[in-house]
Amino acid sequence: MNTKSGIRVAITGMDTICGLGHNLKEVWNGLLEGKSGISLIENHDITNLPVHIAGEVKNFSLAEDILPPNEAKRFDRFLHFALHSAINAWADSGLKSQNPYRPDNIGCIMGVGMGGFPEIERTYRTFLEKGARRVTPFFIPSLIPNMASGLISITLGTTGINYSLSSACASAGHAISAAYNEIMAGRQDVMVTGGAESVICDLPIAGFASMKALSRRNDDPTHASRPFDLNRDGFVMGEGAGLLILENLDKAKARGAKIYAEIVGCGSSSDAYHITAPHPEGIGASQCMLDSIKNAQINPEEIGYVNAHGTSTPLGDIGETKALKATFGTHAKKIQISSTKSMTGHLLGAAGGLETIVCAMALYEGALPPTINLETPDPECDLDYIPNAARKVQVEYALNNSFGFGGTNSSLILKRFC
Repeated sequence: MNTKSGIRVAITGMDTICGLGHNLKEVWNGLLEGKSGISLIENHDITNLPVHIAGEVKNFSLAEDILPPNEAKRFDRFLHFALHSAINAWADSGLKSQNPYRPDNIGCIMGVGMGGFPEIERTYRTFLEKGARRVTPFFIPSLIPNMASGLISITLGTTGINYSLSSACASAGHAISAAYNEIMAGRQDVMVTGGAESVICDLPIAGFASMKALSRRNDDPTHASRPFDLNRDGFVMGEGAGLLILENLDKAKARGAKIYAEIVGCGSSSDAYHITAPHPEGIGASQCMLDSIKNAQINPEEIGYVNAHGTSTPLGDIGETKALKATFGTHAKKIQISSTKSMTGHLLGAAGGLETIVCAMALYEGALPPTINLETPDPECDLDYIPNAARKVQVEYALNNSFGFGGTNSSLILKRFC
């Protein structure tokens, strides 16, 4: 592992929310059961939209002890998800009840892909119907991406580094990598990090649909997301958040913290190929994985599980398969791989947060979630994608991939803590 600085990085708290549930326990149990969190959209009028399905969070409202209702309504839904999961992850880490750190030694870096699109749509309708004077003064702070880290910092009282970054569907992966590097460099002792996203509304759905990127299985939502399957027809949009508490491992051990796993390496790269399509041979993705393996100072053959980007798009799944083969050679056939987007949908900028949590839980619990709906494997996708049923298997290292439009790539490597 990368111990050149003498510092190791532990994951001591986690929480997530998505279409499978409102907390880590619900989501993790749903993943191991092979349950689909994809359904018909209920929280938005879909009358004029070509796509009617999503991994939508149902029956959720932000707890009043986090933000009173009159304050909560000032902020877009992705910020509700970010605060909800951050507070739960903070409590899970034990730092809520006993925090030995100075506030300036605790930072927050969040990944947000698109920001507050629903609030933009609502406010623009108000502007058109009632004029500029009816636009709320809370409009801008209600939707800007960096408000995710800002609100978390304000709520938790942390005064260390504080920013959000946006790199499309790699946003949370890059945020976690940046947070990891802050601790490795000794600049912070604790980092709150991950991603949040909620853009299940008119323009994002219409835009992705126009690109022919979304599945149109409106009559069969639970089978719509089918990574690596020959009959896949696009990704399914999801929403939610995935938050992690990263901590200097020695200091976490000194306070008796529970440790889910270690983060031991990260990598990033660019395809330099196309604004939306992945490189057909997976060159950039492979370079990213190799970069993370080098950073972790391990051998490729030590990776036992990969949580794939695996969006269920025709080009993306093939490109990632080729990238895995280029990275791991003959070992690629031995690695166990799954795309949990088959159950959650694609959380866009938040995907890497949720899926890094999946890797940590896989190491902590000794269980690997499946890729559901894999009924007729694409002949060009011929690796072990853990089809349709979870496996009780203990692996030592897990890798998470997140790839985004613009050819931006992120890979993270986690190690089992023992």
